[in-house]
Amino acid sequence: MDTQKPTNYSALFTLVGVFFFWGFIAASNGVFIPFCKSKFELSQFQSQLIDSAFYFAYYIGAFLLFIISVGMKKDFLNSWGYRNGIVYGLMISVVGAFLMFPALASNTFAYILASLFIIGLGFSLQQTAAQPFAISLGDEKTGSNRLNLAGGINSFGTTIGPIIFALALLGTTTLDESLIKSLSLSTVEWLYVIIGLAFLLAAGLFKFSKRLPDNRFDATIENESKATTLISGITVVLVIVLALIFHKNTGENVDHHSSTALWLMLLGICTLVIGMLSAIYFSKKNAQGWGAFKYPQLVLGMLAIFTYVGTEVTIQSNLGEYLKFLDFRDYFTTHPDSDFKSYVGLLKQKEVDGFWSAMTPMLISLYWGSLMIGRWAGAISVFNLSSKGKKLALIIVPYIAFLVILGSNMLAGVQSADIVKILPYAGVILIQIAGFYMGQDQPAKTLKIFGILGVAAMLTGMFTSGSVSVFAFVSGGLFCSVMWPVIFSLSLQGLGKFTSQGSAFLVMMILGGAFLPPLQGKIADMVNITSSYWVPVIGFAYLTLFAILVPKVAKQD
Repeated sequence: MDTQKPTNYSALFTLVGVFFFWGFIAASNGVFIPFCKSKFELSQFQSQLIDSAFYFAYYIGAFLLFIISVGMKKDFLNSWGYRNGIVYGLMISVVGAFLMFPALASNTFAYILASLFIIGLGFSLQQTAAQPFAISLGDEKTGSNRLNLAGGINSFGTTIGPIIFALALLGTTTLDESLIKSLSLSTVEWLYVIIGLAFLLAAGLFKFSKRLPDNRFDATIENESKATTLISGITVVLVIVLALIFHKNTGENVDHHSSTALWLMLLGICTLVIGMLSAIYFSKKNAQGWGAFKYPQLVLGMLAIFTYVGTEVTIQSNLGEYLKFLDFRDYFTTHPDSDFKSYVGLLKQKEVDGFWSAMTPMLISLYWGSLMIGRWAGAISVFNLSSKGKKLALIIVPYIAFLVILGSNMLAGVQSADIVKILPYAGVILIQIAGFYMGQDQPAKTLKIFGILGVAAMLTGMFTSGSVSVFAFVSGGLFCSVMWPVIFSLSLQGLGKFTSQGSAFLVMMILGGAFLPPLQGKIADMVNITSSYWVPVIGFAYLTLFAILVPKVAKQD
């Protein structure tokens, strides 16, 4: 008789705390970006370098693990054990959080970016270890259920992160520019000290808890020379590109009107795209030495993960600037004879009501909460419900998640009058529910529908104004919500013994969060913030194309 391995729930509940950390910190960057932009008087492009530093660390961390494992001819992380891998990752993040204190004290933006990079480097190791660790805490057949639970907790962290971060930073859930200007950096310094202590506490819990097993798998890493050479060459170019960007945009006498950074970012993206597509071309002629890269569904999937993460992050990272633009436009509509200088003066004196910009933390919380709504709805298929029960759950569960978002904001001190302003978003959620019905539990079809809806949402946001445009941009979170697992499953079809290698390459493509947000920020500086949202439009368009192409490619393969 086949008996299932019991789930170690006490260990699992400890583990999901780490998933909460990732979501909390990553989403808090959405508040930290407009804070730094105002405090350090940065351009929109410079402020997006916060995302570049944070997400590039994920790529570098995964790349280093891959190269070391290839050199040792075994899974380097597995030799530590997954529990120790999480502990080491947390300790790296502790160092980054504590370094934020002297970085902020020096009032140097470059040092702040370096501290965020170190925090992200720790997160890279934690995430690489935590996913297989969650699977190992019970029967392999129910591993996806445990990852769904962890993903739900991660989404809860992204939902409340911006609100709590704003409260801790400013003492209020509204982002007031004059308040930011008057805020002492010592407040932020101690905030990151507390975050560092939380990381340290979690590391101690993982290291010394007797209820946490030190699970590991027997695994070897095959050195596929052509694949290793390609990914190493791409990495060298990306490091040089980002090093030049950081060097030219974090010092003194920065030329905000220069287009050099734009061309450097495009060079990095083109290097990645051309490099990946060349793998498809050359591996078809001779598959030997290409490893997982000989599967076109994986290569296209790597570009899809790059695009998905970049699109998901860039929508919210640039949202704060768009909300400021709406306030600016509303003021000049009623005061056509005024000028920009007088508007800034009135804003500082609080004689102008920054209606939309004040709502930034709550709307960023709603954006990340939208991902939670979609992930909760997407997890319904895991449960053995009748057809009628499933249809009913697809309607009820998203609105339960919406109530959790509203309740979290209320508990965080957001005024009821502000909560009422986002209630019409309940109507937007119906569009996502319709998308799930049309997707019929088919991954490729669901991805295609959500990609099309994402394009429509971004275009609606660009060509409307007021609450319609704000809700349209925020709804990007609804349509991004289920893309990560869908892209993963489609990309790994038929990889056989190369599945684990392909999975590692996909995780590396979190890199998209390092390139697309600053690319959009640069376009915002050179043109305007509204036009910059063509970046996520193109992102959703590629994801739609991926959903159309990959089933055909995988079938042929």
